[in-house]
Parts: sequence; structure tokens; C-alpha cells
Amino acid sequence: MQRCGVLGGGSWGTALAMQLARCGHDVKMWDHRPDRAATHDRARRNLQYLPDHAFPDGLRVTGDMGEALEEAELVVTVVPSQTMRGVMQEAGALMAERAIVCSASKGVEQVTLCTMDEVLHQVLPEVLHDRICALSGPSFAAEVARDLPTAVVVAGRDQLATRRVATAFHGSNFRVYSSTDIVGVELGGALKNVMAIACGVADGMKMGLNARAAIITRGLAEITRLAVKRGANPLTMAGLAGMGDLVLTCTGNLSRNRRVGLALGEGKTLSEILRALGQVAEGVATTRSARELGGRVGVELPITEQVHAIIYDEKPPHEALADLLGRKQKAELG
Repeated sequence: MQRCGVLGGGSWGTALAMQLARCGHDVKMWDHRPDRAATHDRARRNLQYLPDHAFPDGLRVTGDMGEALEEAELVVTVVPSQTMRGVMQEAGALMAERAIVCSASKGVEQVTLCTMDEVLHQVLPEVLHDRICALSGPSFAAEVARDLPTAVVVAGRDQLATRRVATAFHGSNFRVYSSTDIVGVELGGALKNVMAIACGVADGMKMGLNARAAIITRGLAEITRLAVKRGANPLTMAGLAGMGDLVLTCTGNLSRNRRVGLALGEGKTLSEILRALGQVAEGVATTRSARELGGRVGVELPITEQVHAIIYDEKPPHEALADLLGRKQKAELG
């Protein structure tokens, strides 16, 4: 048994906290709203995001970050990517020096264009740096909460820390693989959300299954180009954090990013879509970050460019599709 602190009381944070508790750990999950934390702790379930799934024994919810992190051997951060820096700057002063930190947030920070690993290296005490890991893979929160079969990957630079995180989560119907490619695992997990929006747009326009398959395939090529340019192993993109997460998020109706794209393809505005969604769709912010990152490192990202134009320039989806189809013919592996 380990003492675990989970930072983030949304659906994904709750699902991961439930999985750790199922594995027999002592888990405290922090929600930034103390009133909501108290309500969910009393109800023994996340009434807002996962109301049908009771908490396992061993899971408690608190609005006090210090309480959640007190003597925690494993700290899992599951806050939205654009708030990671502020939250973890505060958390760093409260963590035990022996703690292992695992990021399960999927995104690229705007302005700095940092991955979550890079953000954590900038804000956490140096003594923790070697024990920073990242968890990603095809895993809808609702299905993890139901304890349905799921496989993910944990990446880190320190093999012992990575194995300890993988072992902490591994159990019941939740299978965990390990990797040393933290760059690839993080970028695969972040950029698939952009492609999920693109697939949603095509499906919302009723472009058919051929179009969806084309976006997934060429989207994977796009993600791989950028990830490899940043130092990732291209084989990571054929695994759980790459192809696995991409296929799930582009095709599964539980995907928030796919739902954003569907509504855009049906002609709704982004503001009304996000208002109705009621949760963070990481792909909206990551589209801007990924486009800027591609420009910075000199990698062509045609699908990302068109998703960006739809979201931020209000480009009609049919024009974006026409521009993608009208691109100059080229070799597939060129």
C-alpha cells in the first residue's frame, strides 16, 4: 500500500483515484472547490462527473491541497494543462522530497509551448525532477471508473520510479506498460485531441467513414513528424499513447474533443459548444499550441492548421476540408 495524492477532481482525476484505491492504496484526491470536495466525499461518488460510480474504500476527497499531499509517496496531477503551472507551483512546496510525480494531463501549454513534463521541471524542486513520469493511453474516464478493461503506458527517465508508478496503478482490469519515451508519450496524448476535433468535424458534416479513416491515418503521420522532431521514438506513436489513444479519441462518443468537432461540423459556434460541454476539451487550447510548436520547429501540420482556422478564424468547415483535399499530391512517406 502507498499513500497517494491525486490533484484534480474532474472525471479523469476521479477515475484514476478510484483505480489507485482499487489497488489497495490510501488515496486522497484534491478538488480546488472545497464545497464540492466535501459533497463528493460525503456522497462517496463524484456527483458532477461520474455520479453512477461509487468510490472504493480508501479514497477520500479534500479541498485542502496540503492534506492531499501530506506524506504522499505518489502524486498524480490531473489538472487541465493550462492550469498545471500554477497548481504545481503551489504543490511543489507541499510535497515530500521522496515523492514520485506522475502527470496524467494531456496538453501543451500556450505561450511557452511546454509539455507538462517541461512545466513540472520548471516549477517543482530539483530533487523531484528525476522522478517525474507521464501516464497516457486509450482510456475514457467513465470506463476506467466502471473497471472495464483498459491498457495505458507510463513513461519516465528513472526506471525505478517508472516501475513504481506502473505497479501502483496496475491491477484488476487496468493494465500498465512502461516506457522511457516521455516526449513521445506526452505529445501523442496531447496532439490526438486535435485530430479528434478534426474527425468530429468530418463526422458532423457526414463525410463518411473513409474520411474519418484518412484523418486518423494522416493525423498519426502529422503527430509522428512533430514528436520525432522533438526527440521522440517513432515506435511510440504506434503504441498506446500514439495510435491507441488516437483511434479511441477519434471514434469514441465519450470523447469531449470529438464532440466539439461534431458540433462544429454541424454549424454550432465554439462558445455555445463549450458552454454546453461543461468540461475542459484539451484539444481546443492544444490546437493553438501545436500549430505554434510546429512553426517553431519547422514541421508541417496541415490538419492542425485547418482545425486552428475553424476554431480561431471561424473558417467554414467545408472550406477547410476543400483546402485539405486540394493540397499538392505527394508520396505517402515523403
